[in-house]
Amino acid sequence: MRFAEWEGFVRGHWEKEINVREFIRLNYTPYDGDASFLAPATDATNKLWAKLQVLQKEERAKGGVLDMDTDIVSDIDSHQPGYLEKDLEQVVGLQTDKPLKRAFMPYGGIKMAEEACTTYGYTPSPKLHEIFY
Repeated sequence: MRFAEWEGFVRGHWEKEINVREFIRLNYTPYDGDASFLAPATDATNKLWAKLQVLQKEERAKGGVLDMDTDIVSDIDSHQPGYLEKDLEQVVGLQTDKPLKRAFMPYGGIKMAEEACTTYGYTPSPKLHEIFY
């Protein structure tokens, strides 16, 4: 079976089985040009970038972490969307509900997640310790 979405791609085993390596090998074309085709940053992008730079400076002054969630386990829908400035954003929503707020990610190991909290002066949730330990 050949789907209309596949038109223009070089045929291969990837059509019948999951074979990302072959698909890329057959269909990837390197770009050796320069960046002259890129459009300049928009006013909105420049304003958002300026806001982010201020927050990054605050984060560095605070020792590397501006804010951290220690009560909610990070997931795709664990936090309400966060914005730098909602009206200027085209791609909206941050990882957590506030810019540069770190999420609690215990699936890589509860001790590592708790250490990340305590290293920056935050107290991890005892309830999450109980659940994940």
